[in-house]
Amino acid sequence: MKRQLTCIICPRGCALEATVQDGQVTVTGNACQRGAEYAVSECLHPVRTVTTIVKVANRENTMVSVKTETPVPKESMAEVVAALRKLSVAAPVAVGDVIAENVCGSRIVATKDIT
Repeated sequence: MKRQLTCIICPRGCALEATVQDGQVTVTGNACQRGAEYAVSECLHPVRTVTTIVKVANRENTMVSVKTETPVPKESMAEVVAALRKLSVAAPVAVGDVIAENVCGSRIVATKDIT
């Protein structure tokens, strides 16, 4: 199977072609080793940082933006969002505050101050 990817590791944005055969990935088009590593990871175990919002319980019509502290498996993104939809936090909230300890293997942290 062949995949066309654009490397997101640096601003160069190399056009990569990754060929997956028998669990092995061959990468062309990368200007550096980091691009090849990105393509292998994206083909075999893609991960994403999830950004969303969580309700602030003691503020009317207020949400706080949050993100996963570390990337989670791509197939877990919907599960992360569903779990966070059920949460609410109380203000005040500061950037970097941990909103949830373990959602699909990552802590959820605030990315906005709510006073």
